[in-house]
Amino acid sequence: MTGAGSVPAPRDGAAGPGPIRVIVADDQEIVRTGLAMILDAQPGIEVVGQAADGRHAVELARRLRPDVCLFDIRMPGMDGIEATRLLAGPAVADPLAVVVITTFDLDEYVYAALRAGARGFLLKDAGSVLLAQAVHAAASGDALIAPSVTTRLLRAFANTGPTAPPRQPVDPLTDREEQVVAAVARGRTNSEIGGEFHISLSTVKTHIASLMGKLGARNRVEIAIWAYETHRVRVGDGRRPTGR
Repeated sequence: MTGAGSVPAPRDGAAGPGPIRVIVADDQEIVRTGLAMILDAQPGIEVVGQAADGRHAVELARRLRPDVCLFDIRMPGMDGIEATRLLAGPAVADPLAVVVITTFDLDEYVYAALRAGARGFLLKDAGSVLLAQAVHAAASGDALIAPSVTTRLLRAFANTGPTAPPRQPVDPLTDREEQVVAAVARGRTNSEIGGEFHISLSTVKTHIASLMGKLGARNRVEIAIWAYETHRVRVGDGRRPTGR
């Protein structure tokens, strides 16, 4: 485990069979150290760098190219949202995977983080299991949002309306894709989606990839946001979408 300010050599080449390399950024040393210790204790995860502010976190991330960045939102100099935008935002050609973690269960923080390109959002009391799951999900191109905020967050901001009209798919969604969109927006994992619709995991992944292409979405978080913005999923809706 490395301390704040330490910079190990970046790993050469594409990510191989080794552990998931993570950097942790939080302005509180005790929190930062605690998160790093929790992650280092997880099988298949290695913390390779720590930072005490967003600007240093961005510098570390660009130098080390970790598999996952774990950022606090409220940091001095540059907050976690701006750091996320610089590393994973729409203008970034080769975005990194960022998971945002915070003490503050505030909808505007979550929404801003996801809009900035974050692949996950957790509260600091999420526990080691959920934290590890979020890191593994982000590293594999998936996304995990704390269950306590997912539906409430997306519903609240969808109801207020996006800043621009929701994008239209380049091609119409199939009936199955409509079902998968709704399932993703309800926070279902690929395995759960496969079980619900009696399709294989590879078929689920194919549908997700097709949806990302049609919607111009970079990950399933953006698919979920689009589903709520277009009212395909509503409060308490556990069924297939009710409208298009």
